[in-house]
Amino acid sequence: MNAKEHYEQAGVAMTCRSYEEYVRMFACDFAVGEHVSVLDVAGGASSFPAGARERGIRVTSADPLYRLPPEELHANGLRELEEAGIKLAGLKHKFDWSYYGSACEHERSRRESLELFVQDYRQFGGSEAYVSASLPELPFASGSFSHVLCSHFLFLYAEQFTCEFHLRALLELARVCKPEGEVRIYPLLDLKWRLYPQLEQLLAELGEHGLTAELLPSRLPFIPGSGQLLRITKVGKQDGRQAQDTANRL
Repeated sequence: MNAKEHYEQAGVAMTCRSYEEYVRMFACDFAVGEHVSVLDVAGGASSFPAGARERGIRVTSADPLYRLPPEELHANGLRELEEAGIKLAGLKHKFDWSYYGSACEHERSRRESLELFVQDYRQFGGSEAYVSASLPELPFASGSFSHVLCSHFLFLYAEQFTCEFHLRALLELARVCKPEGEVRIYPLLDLKWRLYPQLEQLLAELGEHGLTAELLPSRLPFIPGSGQLLRITKVGKQDGRQAQDTANRL
């Protein structure tokens, strides 16, 4: 297989996606209400939290990068965007540009998202809105959020993180989610655009721990073959403490 036919990435990239992209890739319209609270895990420099706050939605973002000051995150984001632009230039024929319109518009929207993030981070960084944290252990109480999101991290870096890491991470996402809430993860592919090879095994193990996992259609065509997302919900008497106990035994 020719590696140049796929997106090459060393380490974990810092994402710069917008609120609108989140709505599409997670196929979820976030309602405003006292019972709605969103956690964005591995959010990077995405402007989703800024857009959510503008709409009156309570949101917390978690990423190890949030230990850094705004200026450093801004510089890192610009560097990532430049590198991504070079990579995408040689792979334009592989992607579906129907949502973005063109590679130029794609880059423009990402730069706009980065600037919105930095503005929001300057205001709320250091508060509970932006928490420096990483999977598979999150510093939140069990059942804290009605919606738990994770984009472009789990499954994508299949060659860097083991199946055991993924299971622990999924159980942790379920732990901090309310029993009536849901976890959504996108995409389900690795960097070579292959379905995560242990996905079926992971779904079966989630079921053994009292979780319902199902694949749903995504609404963001772009990455080749990325038409689905994973939704995890709690069933029966499963609660966050049970998920945490399970994760601790792994």
